Amino acid sequence: MSGEDEADWPDALPRPVHEQALPGGYIGRASRALLADGRDVVIKRCPYPAAQEADGLHALAAAGAPVPAVLGVAEHILILEFVAGTPDWPALGRAVAQLHRHTADRFGWATANYHGRFPQDNTWTDHWPTFYAENRVRHHLSRVRLPDELRTRIERACAGPLPDLLRPDPPASLTHGDLWLGNMVAGRWLVDPAVSYADRELDLAYLSLSDDLPPEFLDAYRAEYPPDPGFPERRPALLLHKHLVNVRHFGERILPRLAGTLDHYGW
Repeated sequence: MSGEDEADWPDALPRPVHEQALPGGYIGRASRALLADGRDVVIKRCPYPAAQEADGLHALAAAGAPVPAVLGVAEHILILEFVAGTPDWPALGRAVAQLHRHTADRFGWATANYHGRFPQDNTWTDHWPTFYAENRVRHHLSRVRLPDELRTRIERACAGPLPDLLRPDPPASLTHGDLWLGNMVAGRWLVDPAVSYADRELDLAYLSLSDDLPPEFLDAYRAEYPPDPGFPERRPALLLHKHLVNVRHFGERILPRLAGTLDHYGW
């Protein structure tokens, strides 16, 4: 462990005696470690406050979703149980459907949290199209570098056609918030949440970016909680938020996806 890790380590949790880096990690760094008391854990080093991710994992667990147990939290270090096993994609699909059946009376979350490296605005809002256009799209639009023409087109979309397209009064479902194949472990577990109460179609839109997602996952989800028939029409618009976040993370190579979405609708 580095000297920085020595200072930023959860109280009363034994130190690791062995540690090996895990693959992946676009935002944080994760490693598998053996603690001095014999526990097999994952150490995640976060560029954001680790407590916000622990809060999301606790919320998913309370709703019955399969997540690794949170063993310790420091300022920028999260210690999780190491999970593995034989994939059970149908069970995971049903679990996500059940997660989405947990609802609130408004859209948002009790605190701001992070989508990747960037804070997301979870201010409670009664109206889903307003929440999505203002708290998700415009929130990042005001913080990202874009060509002026593209920025103007997105602003115009937020001013009318985007909220008009969305479902006006969907259930405010508990959502993972960054649901894609990379945030599923061993076909059994969910990790790296950015939770909020939102239209569940936001999670479904993000899932559509995972080309290699086993079909039995979606088959089980649809059997448990069929999507609204109009979802395919709204799906590209629900990816505007994800594309803006990805521009902030990965730069201008994401810009064609934003332009393509606007072109799709003629915005």
